[in-house]
Amino acid sequence: MEEQKLKKINQLKNKHTDDLIDHYWGSINYVSGLIKASEIKAGLILSFYGILLNFSYNYLEMVLTEASNKPFLYFLLAAWFLCTATSIYFSVRCFMPKIEAKYEKNIFFFGDVITKFGNVKEFAKTFHKISSDEDQLFDQLGQQIYIISKIAAYKFSCVNKALRFLAIGLLLLLVIMGSYMIVSI
Repeated sequence: MEEQKLKKINQLKNKHTDDLIDHYWGSINYVSGLIKASEIKAGLILSFYGILLNFSYNYLEMVLTEASNKPFLYFLLAAWFLCTATSIYFSVRCFMPKIEAKYEKNIFFFGDVITKFGNVKEFAKTFHKISSDEDQLFDQLGQQIYIISKIAAYKFSCVNKALRFLAIGLLLLLVIMGSYMIVSI
């Protein structure tokens, strides 16, 4: 009877550990998905700029000819260019690798796997040892969640800045087009 209770307690503990592992890996996958989403958004912003700049280039000569008499249009064009360049800068920054290296070595970080755990056999032994110890395993997983969350927050910050400058640039472009139409009448 006592043996059955102990067996049941161990099954519950193992079930809880399995649930925790799934929870940690689910969190890692969720945050990794956020990183991918931020990069997709940055790519869409850059694609939009490709279309917009191509379209703008076709009409640039006409607007510059008209702006030669109107310094206000030059100012608006310069402001639009700065907003566009800033937005593109933040979009590109989102794609730049952001590696956080000032933390303890982690068996789940690809950079540490190659540089901080020795050769392949030493890493395999360390990986097994840490994976066999629940406390160490959850500590390593938790650290990895924190680090990739920090990376995701940075990338979304870049996307948000890119979108803000895109919106300001579009507003300026509308003002430029309106001013051009009013001046050319």
